[in-house]
Amino acid sequence: MKDSRLPREGDFITIKSYKHDGSLHRTWRDTMVLKTSENAIIGLNDHTLVIEDDGRRWVTREPAIVYFHRKYWFNIVAMIRDNGVSYYCNLASPFILDREALKYIDYDLDVKVFPDGEKRLLDADEYEAHKTKWQYPADIDFIVKEHVKILVDWINENKGPFSQDYVDLWYRRYLEIQHRSDR
Repeated sequence: MKDSRLPREGDFITIKSYKHDGSLHRTWRDTMVLKTSENAIIGLNDHTLVIEDDGRRWVTREPAIVYFHRKYWFNIVAMIRDNGVSYYCNLASPFILDREALKYIDYDLDVKVFPDGEKRLLDADEYEAHKTKWQYPADIDFIVKEHVKILVDWINENKGPFSQDYVDLWYRRYLEIQHRSDR
């Protein structure tokens, strides 16, 4: 059942990624919500517990702004590091939100953007293997590949999360919310 109440600024949510066959892939606990709108959720992970499908647990090392959208087949993680912002972009279904978590299907392909602007498409072999194994429908294969192009356009145009102003704005907002809650 879909929850009609969207999380509010300062709330914490769980994020769950699944594979095409419905198996749980990875869980992020306690992502702080910075903004919700009809189509998007912006959050922040900072020393967030991550649980892998095999039970391994680890904690994120640096603050990272996360961006999810209901219409785009990707999500974006902007990792704020000492040497600049690095991006990890997952090609994935648009998110759904229910009482349990924000959820999406991870379609293996990733685009990494380094602080110097270099871009790399990752995990193409994994995508092809899973496409065969789980028989991705032709329409999903087409959508994922088209959204790689849209994502690269966003990167090249410094659109949305790929703008330094965006990163600065949302990181400042996170620090303000955190400061308020520390009092």
